[in-house]
Amino acid sequence: MSRERLDKILALQVTDSRRDAGVMIRRGAVTVNGNIVKKADFKVDTQSDTVTVNGEPLSVKKFVYLMMNKPAGVLSAARDTRAKTVVDLLPPELKRRGLFPAGRLDRDTEGLLIITDDGAYAHRMLAPKSNVYKYYEAVLARPVAEDDAAAFENGVVLKDRTCLPAKLEVLEEGAHPLVRVKIHEGKFHQVKRMFLARGNEVLKLKRVQIGALTLDAALAPGETREMSAEETASVFAD
Repeated sequence: MSRERLDKILALQVTDSRRDAGVMIRRGAVTVNGNIVKKADFKVDTQSDTVTVNGEPLSVKKFVYLMMNKPAGVLSAARDTRAKTVVDLLPPELKRRGLFPAGRLDRDTEGLLIITDDGAYAHRMLAPKSNVYKYYEAVLARPVAEDDAAAFENGVVLKDRTCLPAKLEVLEEGAHPLVRVKIHEGKFHQVKRMFLARGNEVLKLKRVQIGALTLDAALAPGETREMSAEETASVFAD
């Protein structure tokens, strides 16, 4: 059982300070398990209690971990003054202060994106030493060359650097083949640049897996759901 002061929870997720949280509590805007609570130091069980603010449910967990099927055309950012971000797409019941995408997908790339407020978790997932692999499916402009898989395995040479070894697998042959790429780097336009260096072009790109965590097929583009503890941990398994 994990208990936290009610004003501390509100200060972290709703307001900018405990003083503002206290005002909100004293005016009766907050309920715990259906009962109005007017004491700032009231202890809330972050695992089981239900808290609402102005009638809206509030997640009282210390951290949340969300899986999104990111659609194309949306920025992987917490906020932007000129364009819609992945955090803007979150439904009201999943929104809370401090959420950000753990890693990023290019604006036109779709698929699996983790959104959280746990900075340590995101840092561990993105750290090179963690060797967390990412899996992408790509539709290409031209058929794969015979030596492309070997080039990926050896490390594709770009103008400014040599990529770490990756795996390339053809899923569907054809004029515009569907391929699967496994990498554990996350550089800017990584997959696209690798194919450009091989004389090919990515027409469509989708991330389908991080570690052992796969994108929920039931999530339509733009939809999000909370991840289970097992799913959160599976990112670091492969």
